[in-house]
Amino acid sequence: MQLTLDNIVKKFGDKKVLQDVGFRFQKGKIYGLLGRNGAGKTTLFNCLSGETKMDGGQALLEDNGVVRELREEDVGYVYSLPILPEFLTGYEFVKFFMDINRDNLRPDLSIDAYFDIMSMSKEDRHRLIKSYSHGMKNKIQMLLFLITKPPIILLDEPLTSFDVIVALEMKNMLREMKRDHILIFSTHILQLASDLCDELVVLNNGRLSTVPAELLHSPDFEQHVIHLLKDEGHAENN
Repeated sequence: MQLTLDNIVKKFGDKKVLQDVGFRFQKGKIYGLLGRNGAGKTTLFNCLSGETKMDGGQALLEDNGVVRELREEDVGYVYSLPILPEFLTGYEFVKFFMDINRDNLRPDLSIDAYFDIMSMSKEDRHRLIKSYSHGMKNKIQMLLFLITKPPIILLDEPLTSFDVIVALEMKNMLREMKRDHILIFSTHILQLASDLCDELVVLNNGRLSTVPAELLHSPDFEQHVIHLLKDEGHAENN
């Protein structure tokens, strides 16, 4: 399975946030998306998820030799600020979600089995979502995509709200999930990117460029990324 970005363009007024963005993402890898604040990472995610209309280009999904345009239902989006119905308990919301997606569910897993995978206690799963911490809300988001298993999963800074133990659990889960999905992970934390991701791409000047794989765990990694990001800032100021 492969996701191909083909000359994606997005403008806001006279400002081109994305300029002919092109890249190929493959199943079996976790991709880290790096970029300075305002570089367009969230805009790119919004374009891929269908929340924002592209001004040019397209995203194509290839699976088993069939190529088609990416659809909204192909994409699971883990937001940095979770959007959940806070008047429901976690259990009520997940049950509702499973009911409306019953045709896509694994028959061997119950709702409690999914909560167990996320290490959520019985007490927590029956509390109102409005009482959840940011990290617990992100757990619920992740749980939804374990249930429906969309081919593309976009993660916008999801691990920054977790404590050390839960963050480690989530990293291990993502490593397991990459076998069946294309995972694109937006983060500002270079150490997290080098630890978790198989490949890194940098969004600068509205375009994507790759960080050579051999640099990921080398002493020159941080300097190389900083150089790319400084080039972005320099271009924006000219």
